[in-house]
Amino acid sequence: MGSVIDVTIEEGSLTEKKPTVVFVLGGPGSGKGTQCDKIVQHFGFTHISTGDLLRDEIRSGSENGTMIQRMMKEGKMVPPELTIKLLQKAMQECGNDKLLIDGFPRNEENRAAYEAVIKIEPKLVLFLDCSEEEMERRLLNRNQGREDDNIETIRKRFKVFKESTLPVIEYYDSKGKVRKIDAGKPADEVFEDIKFFFTSTCGNIKHSCCVIL
Repeated sequence: MGSVIDVTIEEGSLTEKKPTVVFVLGGPGSGKGTQCDKIVQHFGFTHISTGDLLRDEIRSGSENGTMIQRMMKEGKMVPPELTIKLLQKAMQECGNDKLLIDGFPRNEENRAAYEAVIKIEPKLVLFLDCSEEEMERRLLNRNQGREDDNIETIRKRFKVFKESTLPVIEYYDSKGKVRKIDAGKPADEVFEDIKFFFTSTCGNIKHSCCVIL
């Protein structure tokens, strides 16, 4: 896999900014992007999608991008040091102090690296819980032209999610951070549940407009 992973990081401590960080986790096709858009509009967060950061790196044509593309095609996890550096750079460049991080941490290595390097505990971890049957249906129906939206890769991604991401959710659940949402319902109903948790857990940020994978 040996590739150049060096990603330039601007000076400046994220811990000094003390941003409010919310993680949004769920299987592929659970609706993370849809719900993040709604959270951004309603609560004024900035949405950072680690998946988008990785796809942007692929489009850049860099060595890292080539490696990421190969691993995504195979349904594998990207090296945590690369994901963390891309995420840290995006967080530092963001002018907002309310960050919605979508699809991260994907595994225990990501979580440990985040805690060691970025050192900002999430205020809340939203877990969008959805059946594999429903997620598969959504992924096959969506038309985004993504190379990882084919049946073989989708099922590999489900397996990786169960083996790698569920332990992360269990870890944060043990710390009282997880709010489990039934994501199999229509998107507007799912967001009503999310609004309840945001208001009860992060009530002071409701309708904030300081302006979120």
